[in-house]
Amino acid sequence: MKLSVYRDSSVFEELKAEWNELLHHSTSDVIFCTWEWQSTWWDVYRAGELFVVTCRTDDGQLVGIASWFIEIKDGERVVRTIGCVDVTDYVDIIAHPDHVSEVGALFAGVLAEHRLSYDRINLCNIPEASPTLKILPERLKELGFNVEVVFQEVCPVINLPADWESYLGMLDKKQRHEVRRKVRKAESEAEVGWYIVDSTHNLDEEITRFLSLMRASHPEKALFLDNPKNLAFFQRLAPMTFQCGWLKLSFLVINGVPSATYFDFDYNNRALVYNSGLLPDETGNLSAGDCAAGL
Repeated sequence: MKLSVYRDSSVFEELKAEWNELLHHSTSDVIFCTWEWQSTWWDVYRAGELFVVTCRTDDGQLVGIASWFIEIKDGERVVRTIGCVDVTDYVDIIAHPDHVSEVGALFAGVLAEHRLSYDRINLCNIPEASPTLKILPERLKELGFNVEVVFQEVCPVINLPADWESYLGMLDKKQRHEVRRKVRKAESEAEVGWYIVDSTHNLDEEITRFLSLMRASHPEKALFLDNPKNLAFFQRLAPMTFQCGWLKLSFLVINGVPSATYFDFDYNNRALVYNSGLLPDETGNLSAGDCAAGL
């Protein structure tokens, strides 16, 4: 195996043609690990010094990518994964399924070789089922590191049936009644419609509308968007994921006014709820957020 360590952003152009091909064969195939997401995140945030490691077989086949960087915060140098933490749900080492253990062990060895370059390793947002959670800690311990694996957050997962009525049938009687009651109430008290943004819409206008609703929905979201880098990330992320066919941007319209929105992804046969927005004052007691979730 041949290992390479990259310290500048030219790595993204160099790996562009191979990155997603490896990802699609790996156990880490989530939108947050795609070349598009990772390169966009780095281009916007540039949160430290790049420390990207690749692994190739003797014949040149790319079989592993660790998209790391070293962040300096409060005087401490910390190895983190590109995308971690706030705007990315899952990140992981990308490894070909035939070389998972070997790649993990080799990447741990790289961390050991460069241990004078950083003070701590903090790899967050690794999916629960990832082999990284077993392979990397074990190898790092063998190399003399103190390792702690901490449970971070719970992400709810629903196996969706083919249609809305079948989904309602999965709920208990009380939940099913509440959902139907809220939908009936909204439809009886207002003119309710919805749409999903497609090629017939002006994407720039719809992105602006989404960001406005996101900002209006909660003070913390408004504060988040006050950060120019966070705002720039969303402005770059939306058209990029739309062009790739991954973005599902939907709006609930109440009395002619777009009043609730979901910014979701359709990737690898999974619907990922990413962010949302709402006009609280306009929607009143119509449970617009719950109704929008059914789009």
